[in-house]
Amino acid sequence: MDDQLTRPQRRRAVAALVAYVLAGLVAALGVLLVVGAFTEDAAIERYTGNANADVVSVSFSRTLVRFQTPDGAEHLPSVGVLYPEALEEGQVVRVEYDQRNPDLVRVAGRGAALTILPVSTAVLGVWVVAGAFLYWLRRRGPLNVRRLRPRRRIRL
Repeated sequence: MDDQLTRPQRRRAVAALVAYVLAGLVAALGVLLVVGAFTEDAAIERYTGNANADVVSVSFSRTLVRFQTPDGAEHLPSVGVLYPEALEEGQVVRVEYDQRNPDLVRVAGRGAALTILPVSTAVLGVWVVAGAFLYWLRRRGPLNVRRLRPRRRIRL
């Protein structure tokens, strides 16, 4: 049996491998994102502080809020507030923050569970696209992904 792949077979096998790897990376990043959100929420819940915050800036990448802690210090977390959906500039919102690290702040009443649906939808969407691409590749013949790496033959 010939272990060599033709050039078109090799291209399809490489394309399939790239699709698997990219979809797997997106899934892994999605899991890390959700785990990170729950970890940050746990830190806030361990040492919860509450304050009223002014929404200073709203952009696609982050929403900045300014609030004061009971010691009178004013905080403007540079990474923004967690779970900022539907906030508008100039609005006053109730926030919860980690008293040990006031830069870790979220909108009160919102939590990491809000990340599950959008992340899982995005991961599912990537896998649907990857699956359709792999199906299209497979219709043209076997993908032979395992044959990309030459097998070593052991001689005795």
